[in-house]
Amino acid sequence: MINYTLKCSNDHRFDSWFQSAAAFDKLKAAGMVVCAICGDTDVQKAMMAPRVRPARSAAVKPAAPPQDVSAAKADTTAAESGGPLSTATSPQEQALKDLRAHVEANSDYVGKDFASEARAMHEGTAPERAIYGEAKMEDAKALLDEGVPVAPLPFNIGRKTN
Repeated sequence: MINYTLKCSNDHRFDSWFQSAAAFDKLKAAGMVVCAICGDTDVQKAMMAPRVRPARSAAVKPAAPPQDVSAAKADTTAAESGGPLSTATSPQEQALKDLRAHVEANSDYVGKDFASEARAMHEGTAPERAIYGEAKMEDAKALLDEGVPVAPLPFNIGRKTN
């Protein structure tokens, strides 16, 4: 696996994992690499620093810097009240989290039956409702060719994320 820092023509920067450099090139050529923020398909690799792990013998844990007591107390208070711990996320990451929560709360997950469910709703043989699920690339293209309005989601479905 390889992690690339990418940027779109609107200068949005984001990271994405790929199986290999060749996999990135193949997905980009197929138009499947899109900006996680605006959906732009004009995405390029951005300059990035390599992540090199030190040798085990050289790895020494640095002393922990002193924590700000007020920040630690606020985190503890938030956790005790059921609120989230403070995490430094960018506005784009927060927007993706909000979008995912909205989709999951307001849509039915149909899994691998997405293409057949979407087609049935389009033909009027199934009740219309908001759905999301998984479809093979050729099935998604066939839906678009038939005039069924579908769009890829900018997050993985059914997988736990960090």
